[in-house]
Amino acid sequence: MAKEHLQETIIAQGVKVEGDFQSEGDVIIEGEVKGNVKTKAHLRVGESARIHADVSAKSAVVAGEIQGNVTIAERLELGEHSVVKGDITTEVLSIAPGARVNGMLTMGGKQEGVENVET
Repeated sequence: MAKEHLQETIIAQGVKVEGDFQSEGDVIIEGEVKGNVKTKAHLRVGESARIHADVSAKSAVVAGEIQGNVTIAERLELGEHSVVKGDITTEVLSIAPGARVNGMLTMGGKQEGVENVET
């Protein structure tokens, strides 16, 4: 199976996960995670999601809340109800009206560390 076709990991609404989480494939979070989240692929943080730790991914769409630093290698999209309380490092950033960010922002240049996620 090619890496582009790895299965998704879904943390459903109402589910609470504690501890660091690492994946090779896409990750969808609708519940609550207390621990670092790392994926070599795409991350989607749903509107009901709450993450209390650092996040790193190849690309991400955030509609929920992240309390921690966010490192995205390519593109980060913050939806209108998203909240990020931490520093953001990404290549490209899209912020919808209504999104809230409280932290430093660094854009441009290749992001180190995301491609080297240990699983």
